[in-house]
Amino acid sequence: MICRNAMKSIMQSGYTTIDSLETQSPEEILRWTLDRFHPHVAIATSFQDAVLLHMASRIRPDVRIFSLDTGRLPEETYAFAEAVRLRLNLSIEWVFPKHEAVETLERAKGLYSFRESLEARKACCAIRKVEPLNRALTGLKAWVTGLRREDGETRAELKVVEVDEAHGGILKINPLAHWTSVAVEAYVRQHGLPVHRLTERGYPSIGCAPCTRAVEPGQPLRSGRWWWENPEHKECGLHGR
Repeated sequence: MICRNAMKSIMQSGYTTIDSLETQSPEEILRWTLDRFHPHVAIATSFQDAVLLHMASRIRPDVRIFSLDTGRLPEETYAFAEAVRLRLNLSIEWVFPKHEAVETLERAKGLYSFRESLEARKACCAIRKVEPLNRALTGLKAWVTGLRREDGETRAELKVVEVDEAHGGILKINPLAHWTSVAVEAYVRQHGLPVHRLTERGYPSIGCAPCTRAVEPGQPLRSGRWWWENPEHKECGLHGR
């Protein structure tokens, strides 16, 4: 159920139900979001593709954009992020984990503790991703993600608009929820956007370097993430699933 304040915001914008946003295009959803909540809204990007950033920058060039630098991203992700920044003339807010927490973890558990158990992996993600995200979302009324239902079973029921109870009940907007990877690729080609080099090497989902690998054609899109875990566990805690 959507919280009272979030529902009020939607109704004041001319939408009386969540379903009415579900039928809009990503650009229309983004425009509504940015018009309604700017400057108290931000787009979160992991720099797997530039679709949302391209759409949003054409609506509001001053849109706030942030990304989490876990300290273990692939070099190809940094190269792609810089290519996108220059291509779209964006300002990117990089958010880092607290170095004391990373130092404590690695001194006590080593560099690959996340492979020891699900609990150990979640502990690493909590330090490198979840806590930085909490800081990035402070003071916002809404945030935008590139999540898609096609990503895997943990996201199959994804809604275009959700209430993020884990972050104080702010709105979480997923404009690409109903898009497929084919639609993403078509948009990238149509607009001549940069392409992540790992995508071209069979990585349909890209996270930290030690936790990501290529997949075979036909395999689930997120099967290369934490491949030693069961499919229902393939979330890091950022999205509460």
